[in-house]
Amino acid sequence: MVSPRACVHKLGSALPLLLVLWDLHYEGAECGLNAEVERELEMGKKLLAAGQLADALSHFHAAIEGDSDNYFAYYRRATVYLAMGKSKAAIRDLSKVVELKQDFTSARLQRGNLLLKQGKFDEAEEDFRRVLESNPSDKEEMEARAQLMKSAEIQRLSSQAQSAYLEEDYYTVIGLLDEILNVCVWDAELRELRAECYIREGEPGKAIGDLKAAAKLKSDNTEAFYKISTIYYQLGDHELSLSEVRECLKLDQDHKGCFSHYKQVKKLNKQILAAEELIGGGRYQDAIDKYETVMKTEPKVHVYTTRAKERICHCFSKNQQSTEAIRVCTEVLKLEPENVNALRDRAEAYLLEEQYEEAIQDYESAKEHSENDQQILEDLERAQRMLKQSQKRDYYKILGVKRNARKQEIIKAYRKLAMQWHPDNFQNEEEKKKAEKKFIDIAAAKEVLTDPEMRSKFDAGEDPLDAESQQGGGHPFHRSWNSWQGFDPFSSGGPFKFKFHFN
Repeated sequence: MVSPRACVHKLGSALPLLLVLWDLHYEGAECGLNAEVERELEMGKKLLAAGQLADALSHFHAAIEGDSDNYFAYYRRATVYLAMGKSKAAIRDLSKVVELKQDFTSARLQRGNLLLKQGKFDEAEEDFRRVLESNPSDKEEMEARAQLMKSAEIQRLSSQAQSAYLEEDYYTVIGLLDEILNVCVWDAELRELRAECYIREGEPGKAIGDLKAAAKLKSDNTEAFYKISTIYYQLGDHELSLSEVRECLKLDQDHKGCFSHYKQVKKLNKQILAAEELIGGGRYQDAIDKYETVMKTEPKVHVYTTRAKERICHCFSKNQQSTEAIRVCTEVLKLEPENVNALRDRAEAYLLEEQYEEAIQDYESAKEHSENDQQILEDLERAQRMLKQSQKRDYYKILGVKRNARKQEIIKAYRKLAMQWHPDNFQNEEEKKKAEKKFIDIAAAKEVLTDPEMRSKFDAGEDPLDAESQQGGGHPFHRSWNSWQGFDPFSSGGPFKFKFHFN
């Protein structure tokens, strides 16, 4: 469908040609003008041809001030108004032209075309008939007859649309209005009718364009702004909803529907902004509480409940509350299986729970729905490394702690296991050898997980003590038990208070 703006653009691009044709047809019409008015008209014509509309308009204003009965100046100004998308002002000037010069068929034909675009069929047809009665050129006659036929056809379609609407056949109405509005592009009532049909057909998003056009075409159209705001709200865009309802209140601050809706949207918007600010500050539990309030504020519009749960899922994941994160993220993904944010947050929670295969599956799903996201690719590779790592030596499992364990928890677990598996506790030679190996693994785990840099490497899927990743062969834990005799697991330094060197 051609928009009003596109129609104006088309007209604007043809203006220089129109002016030339008009000048040829009415050659000599400017004779007899006073010099000042003639100069203003000439300047305005040049600026119009160059596309400098605002400047051209100023000169035509001046020409009309100098001679208020100059139909030529009104016609020029109408042309500028059309190029600027001001159809109502253009029609006023064209009407003045027709009033001053009854046989000016070009102005009457132009006005008829504009009236037809506004859906004013009777007035438009009157202009076309008057053109035919005024000894028009062959081209003008052909256009007037064609427009009369078009008007009759549009009115026939309009009658069909009204009947279909009464029968609640909104799909048919939309199809008919599509054809009608290709011609009557500036008919606000027809656009509002098509918007209503879209809403009744369960496609409110498609109604927004027509309602926005209607808000511009009809003065003080508070109802259009109100409907746009409520549609945005139902679609979950509270910010645009707030913007549109404010436009309604600018026109009528006492509008009952707009004022009530404004209070609801403003309250919800304030809560969401506060929650996001808390997330930005790392205050995840407070943000969770705030988003739970959002769900209570708007329980009827499900999109806000889903968005709130998505953000709660994110907060739990960032706060390393993996069990809760998996539960809430899963609730979101049941409703929206392709929700990339929930997939990523659940994957991170799965990693904390050492459920690597599940995490990989979520990252792969996220990648399918967001192929160009480099961060997802990096996270997927990290999860794959962690899975491979878990199949070798997992320092967290060795100490029996979670991946988000604090340093003191790690040291406590280490000391308990070190005492339990100290080889001096075993007499049997085979058991002693087993304890020595176990003890060295426990010591290695403690060394890696209490060193921030080494732990960071391990969490990224790289074992800093893996012989395969070290140049020069083995690592310091490939030593005999004799190296550790005399070690006190409760000392502050532990077994690695001295440095080791690669062989």
